Amino acid sequence: MQPTQLDAIDWQLLDLLQHDATLSNLALAELVHISPATCHRRVKRLWDTGLIDKQVAVLSPGRVAEQQGWGLSALVEVSLDTQTQEALDAFEQKACAHAHIQQCWRVSPGPDFVLVAQVRDMPAYQELARTLFTEDSNVRNVRAFFAVKRAKFGTQIPLTRLDQG
Repeated sequence: MQPTQLDAIDWQLLDLLQHDATLSNLALAELVHISPATCHRRVKRLWDTGLIDKQVAVLSPGRVAEQQGWGLSALVEVSLDTQTQEALDAFEQKACAHAHIQQCWRVSPGPDFVLVAQVRDMPAYQELARTLFTEDSNVRNVRAFFAVKRAKFGTQIPLTRLDQG
């Protein structure tokens, strides 16, 4: 499959949308100086080619904590005993299926996985650890780091090629 050729307007649209996906088609068109119909076609093509993965609302952890009680964020390194493709795939599938795992990264060198987990409190983390790590005989080592402050959080990918395809 040949990569989609992007021009400067496509890159501008991607940049604008990843900073504020609530912009109307009319507002986007005005910002990149194209007609609303052309803008709509371009954005649809960006979706259709998979360059735009999904559109979500990013919740405020502080406001959610006010409503549901304080949350606990953990960054967890996981090393497996066996690193066959099947074993790695099995753990990845299990971790990704768990509702409290926000991110799952296969990494190298070092541990096999780095997970980002969001739970209500320490007992909830202990339950997650029991079901995801302790009960899995292939998990050799787990090292958890608990966040005391989130200094930065972003979802944007820096786009440096705004004028190239």
